[in-house]
Amino acid sequence: MAFAQRNIAAGVNPAGDPIKVMVVDDAVVIRGLLTRWLGEDKGLKVVSSQRNGKLAVEDIEKSNPDVVVLDIEMPEMDGLTALPLMLAKKRDLIVIMASTLTRRNAEISLKALSLGAADYVPKPESTSEVTTSIDFRRELVEKVKALGARAVKMRGPARTMRAETRAGRTAQPARPVSARPATNTRASFRGAAQTAATPAPSFQKKPYSSARPRILAIGSSTGGPQALQDVMKQVGTAMNDVPVVITQHMPPTFTAILAEHMGKAALRPAKEGEDGETLKPGNIYVAPGGKHMVIEKDAGAVKIRLTDGQPVNFCKPAVDPLFDSVAKVYGSASLAVILTGMGHDGASGVKTISAGGGSVITQDEETSVVWGMPGAAAQTGVCCDILPLKEIGPKISRVLKGNTR
Repeated sequence: MAFAQRNIAAGVNPAGDPIKVMVVDDAVVIRGLLTRWLGEDKGLKVVSSQRNGKLAVEDIEKSNPDVVVLDIEMPEMDGLTALPLMLAKKRDLIVIMASTLTRRNAEISLKALSLGAADYVPKPESTSEVTTSIDFRRELVEKVKALGARAVKMRGPARTMRAETRAGRTAQPARPVSARPATNTRASFRGAAQTAATPAPSFQKKPYSSARPRILAIGSSTGGPQALQDVMKQVGTAMNDVPVVITQHMPPTFTAILAEHMGKAALRPAKEGEDGETLKPGNIYVAPGGKHMVIEKDAGAVKIRLTDGQPVNFCKPAVDPLFDSVAKVYGSASLAVILTGMGHDGASGVKTISAGGGSVITQDEETSVVWGMPGAAAQTGVCCDILPLKEIGPKISRVLKGNTR
């Protein structure tokens, strides 16, 4: 598994304000190891280390962390039980679940995302594997920094407001932020770091293709499972006439369960893609963890090919190979979507889609858990729309029916 992104944390903490972290794990060796790894990063400060969920919940208000790394399986109170109790005490808390790659833990991790966890990190099976896993360490630190950056931004305006009040000046309130919107998808907290007067960035856009799409391709990462579920529910019957191919940065086991969730959300057949499988309209195909998924024409049919090559953009599966293959097969009849995620995977792919005459939609910053992938896509200038999550599904539905307005 290799889908952690490098260099995403550069400049995360320009004010020198550390991201405060709590580590919760019942294994003393693992707890100590994670605490050391995180503590060695200058942008992070471990403020609490707890052996179970009960102690962690009790310590939230005192230690006041920005990010909690939360184990799933613990005595007295497990991670899934502790999660909503933590969020009740601190609504803007960032919780990253840590779990081994079992089907049960994958199910629990995905359920945790629906309950408000921001993301998860897959933990190697044994203590010795955790100790020696460079990928796990890198992914843990980078996700804590990327997701914790929002909380640091939020503290800045709060301090300014308190200082101005003490000085006798009237502070301008920061924009209200919803930590858990009605969609159950954790929203970005970017808005809390600026006033309502701050204009949103504008990007160059391209018109939609005049060709009606014959395929829907989606790429996502951090925050993606919940965003995908929302989109699949909203698209509905519009996907009856096209196959849907999805690359979500996830390890094996997780992607199989994700496919099941997508099927339930869309009320459509959904599964991991299989090598040599023919695409069928109305079906959803998820790239399996640890493999790149692409498509190709073969004797008049469009088939899935799985490859075991090197990671692309440090990801496997990666979005760029899928989008490149979609553009090659479907050209101007391609519709590509980039949802929330770290890094820049998909940015090259959307340019290929656009160059082939296809259309691109990307998620906006305000509703993205991390605006890395969609932000990189937006900056290419080839997107047709940059939309809030709640508008993406309905827009896809209209475009698939031939209405680009």
